[in-house]
Amino acid sequence: MNSFNKSNDTKDIRVVFLHHSTGQNIWNGNRSTLISKIIEKASHRLSYKFHKMAALPELFQKYNKDFNTNHKITELTFPKSSPYGWHNYPYDYYNIWVKNGGNNSFMEEPSLEMLTRKYKVIIFKHCFPVSNIQSDKDFSDINSDYKSIGNYKLQYLALRDKLCEFPDTKFILFTGAARVKSQLSEDEAKRAKDFFDWVVKEWDRPDDNIYIWDFYNLQTGGGIYLKAENAFSAGNSHPNEIFSGYAAELLFNRIIDVINTNGSETTLTGEHKPENV
Repeated sequence: MNSFNKSNDTKDIRVVFLHHSTGQNIWNGNRSTLISKIIEKASHRLSYKFHKMAALPELFQKYNKDFNTNHKITELTFPKSSPYGWHNYPYDYYNIWVKNGGNNSFMEEPSLEMLTRKYKVIIFKHCFPVSNIQSDKDFSDINSDYKSIGNYKLQYLALRDKLCEFPDTKFILFTGAARVKSQLSEDEAKRAKDFFDWVVKEWDRPDDNIYIWDFYNLQTGGGIYLKAENAFSAGNSHPNEIFSGYAAELLFNRIIDVINTNGSETTLTGEHKPENV
């Protein structure tokens, strides 16, 4: 039984989920058919075309029916593979939305000024190479795509300031996707945990329009690697189908709670708080 606050008068919210392949798994949830499983072995990126109705739209459809709302969620590949390139790391959000923000697109990617005119909730994330964080150089550079904690922090701080320029829009940010142990060093994994802990404990502020969904903690269970039982395989950091289905429901909980109560009734991972169950 859903325990969200249903006194909210807003019943028609447009939500967009900006993502790539890991996000596609969460979008689909545990919905793959036999043919999609066969295709997935050959091409992970193509397999989603053979899924039944994706989990997140289906969860919204059911919620709308149960609570007489008309919320709608849309997915958008961001950034596209061309012309910008398949990169959605802290530098890239900063580069597209802050450094090159404005009323026009940048390399065919929509600015925040454009997106906020269409959507009241914007969800965005990083792909798992975000966790391959290197050691800091002698100085940090906001305009560098080098993956370091120092650069990430500068880019995140600028991004936070930019998001707050749109107080009528709510933003939901995934903490970064984790990697399986075989795909990053222990030092990289520890830096990733340090950075995402900083995002949750210091970067995220109360009473603004930015909300966290702690995907990293869900994947790692508090450790520094994507847990084997949550991964597609020992050498593939995409979330598997069972975990994707579980995560899709928690993300849905978080989205609805952000819409209704500014995230007050769920934890950062999307579980209902005990008093609200």
